[in-house]
Amino acid sequence: MTKGHELWLLAVVGAAACGGRAATGEPGAPLPGLGAAELARFRAGAALFNRVFSPAEGLGPSFNENQCSACHTSPAIGGVGGERVLKATRFDLRTGCNQLVYAGGENIRRQLTPQARALGLAREAPPPGAQTGRFTAPALYGLGFVDALADGALLARQDPEDANHDGISGRVGRTADGRVGRFGRKADIATLAEFTATALRFEMGLTTSRHPRDVVQGRPAPSAADTAPDPEVGDSVVARLSDFVRFLAPPGRGLPRAGRTAVAVARGERWFAEIGCAGCHVPALTTGPSPASALDRRQVDLYSDLLLHDMGPALADVCAPGATPSEVRTAPLMGLRFRELLLHDGRVTSLQETIMLHGGEASGARERFTALSAAHQVELIAFLETL
Repeated sequence: MTKGHELWLLAVVGAAACGGRAATGEPGAPLPGLGAAELARFRAGAALFNRVFSPAEGLGPSFNENQCSACHTSPAIGGVGGERVLKATRFDLRTGCNQLVYAGGENIRRQLTPQARALGLAREAPPPGAQTGRFTAPALYGLGFVDALADGALLARQDPEDANHDGISGRVGRTADGRVGRFGRKADIATLAEFTATALRFEMGLTTSRHPRDVVQGRPAPSAADTAPDPEVGDSVVARLSDFVRFLAPPGRGLPRAGRTAVAVARGERWFAEIGCAGCHVPALTTGPSPASALDRRQVDLYSDLLLHDMGPALADVCAPGATPSEVRTAPLMGLRFRELLLHDGRVTSLQETIMLHGGEASGARERFTALSAAHQVELIAFLETL
């Protein structure tokens, strides 16, 4: 390592160690500073996260994978995956978003259990004429901090009418019952517990107290297709799985890549702010009070405001209860260096291509990026590669 890289790394580590900042760790590791009971909950949740569920335990009858870790594997447990979730909706300017719940539009699952196939059940498919969208599995690192953010912290950042005339008019996402959303690519899930239960339901077909009935293509499944008693996953299991995600450490900053210098990274961080990227990819947010001291009033380098922004027609696909087809929650850039598939649907692998596909409210930042010299563009990319 060069002296410049050593100084840069010391600066990053020192900043992360300051009081009030979130502690970071290696991918898949628990948050530093957890108490013994919290660490035990994390480990119990990790075992459940890796557990393979069988049809006898309630898997299916329609599902995508048989364990949580199947979709969250890279670079370690809790990370990203190459699988894509398929959703289907219809949107009308007058009536809003139709999630096509009756047809299973919230998640079109691609597998059936042997029992379901024996009964002649068909694989799920989008209903005719629906708008579809694909979503990659997100990394789960640091989501405990997202859960610990106060609603007011997100509401204070929204500017739906662009009152400050900066071209950015972000607003909070909403759940179907109107609560402030923060999880999901459309910011339509409010809490980590709901996020976990929703994943169990849609990805593995496991019923919980929140979602107590098995469905196939949005309709109640025949009782013979799944004979496991409902709910198939108890509240304590959902709680432990939520704890595993809650206590996953956010990744710290990485070293500059080969051929990049610490000076170039520092300049790139400056360009990131100057051209307006930080208007939505807000570098840090601060959590509210939490019973877990490691999450209590901590500043986390999320690089997101967690608000919905209109990203233009190139990135438009499905809608959500509080989001139009072209609105997407600002993707957190924390841990960006571990992702190979970029944008919400994984359509590109190049950071420069990703920037160029930003439209709508991000058009100004995109145009300012194109106006940078080639050398300055490289510096900005070098900065992103350390996140």
